[in-house]
Amino acid sequence: MSTQVAVAKAQPMYVRGVWTFGGTHFLNDLMTTGIVPALLPLYKAAFHLNYLQASLIVLVSYLTSSIMQPVLGIWTDRQSLVWLLPTGVFLSNLALALTGAAPTYVWVLILVGLSGLGSAAFHPEAARGTYFASGTSRGLAQAIFQVGGNSGQAVGPLLIPLFLLHTGIHGLLWLLLLAVLAVFLAGQILPWYRGEVQSHQKTVKQIQGDNRWGGMTLLVLVIILRSWSQIGVAAFLPFILQKQMSLGSAEIVDFIFLGAGAVGTFLGGMVSDRLSKKFVILTSLVGAIPFALLLPHIHSGWLTALVLLFFGFFVLSSFAVTVVYAQMLLPRNLALASGLNIGFGVGAGGIGAMVLGAISDQHGVGVVFQILSVLPLLAAALAVFLPPDKHGKWLNRRPRGSVLS
Repeated sequence: MSTQVAVAKAQPMYVRGVWTFGGTHFLNDLMTTGIVPALLPLYKAAFHLNYLQASLIVLVSYLTSSIMQPVLGIWTDRQSLVWLLPTGVFLSNLALALTGAAPTYVWVLILVGLSGLGSAAFHPEAARGTYFASGTSRGLAQAIFQVGGNSGQAVGPLLIPLFLLHTGIHGLLWLLLLAVLAVFLAGQILPWYRGEVQSHQKTVKQIQGDNRWGGMTLLVLVIILRSWSQIGVAAFLPFILQKQMSLGSAEIVDFIFLGAGAVGTFLGGMVSDRLSKKFVILTSLVGAIPFALLLPHIHSGWLTALVLLFFGFFVLSSFAVTVVYAQMLLPRNLALASGLNIGFGVGAGGIGAMVLGAISDQHGVGVVFQILSVLPLLAAALAVFLPPDKHGKWLNRRPRGSVLS
């Protein structure tokens, strides 16, 4: 029996639903993975931190938003917990905004952790909702959803030069308005989503195919390496560019990197409806390799921005595709597949950020970029061994018990 996700409903994409999930994803990631790395220079100055202490903020954010995602994914695959959708995105926005009033570094860590937990509750539900709304355009729908998140990540650094450099860290309190907007957007789609979840739970036993845990494990390793590369550049780029330009200009270059990634995410997801998912993932990583290798050796501001534009485009063009591919690997556990992909894989980047922060304290930020430059190459080497597919179906199905079954 060939493994595949549940057959999509023979109907067009539910456009309102997909764009609603994309919009809430934008607000969630703006206030978590988007702005947290960009805030490190401000946190560092406000609380007199070293690089390791600053990177610990990223670690707390990413661990709390990642470790709980697979756990919540398993839970929500078994029960209808649709209320986690509005509650999660509200908490992620609320807690991060309150760091603007944090009296101590410890309180920053606590609030950033709560924000991460909100993000962990939001992501599996939102990714599953996007799957239900996708109809027969699964790659395009997932691309719209992921571009929402990636756009939030890209806009996050822009808030530094446009707003927070003028207001200081306390200006984060104004972003409480985003928490209100987020819960409104998520709440208005809730009745439709509740009905879809209940319908899916009644038919899940009819889904054809088995979960392929070996392939999923390999995919998570690929995602972790991609995440270390992306998050490492986003977190440490402002530090290294401050030698060439102002902090505000450095954050704009960070926006170019993440903005190009958002474009790549959309185009990659769109073409994956017509091409092999594995082919798109592998092409994305191979395309990123030359620009990653160039990055540590460029010392001109505009050349750095150009290299980062292409690097961001390629390294993140597989972001939406890996979510759809993970759902193919785990057709019986859609929320878990999303949690492992978006949560655990991306969250591992927080661990990488802490390790890179320790390396920066000992050997300098330049050494970090030498390390980051080889990660796409390692990810591409692993991606070669992913199970081959074509148009949502598996090719050369391995016997049960095989390493990639």
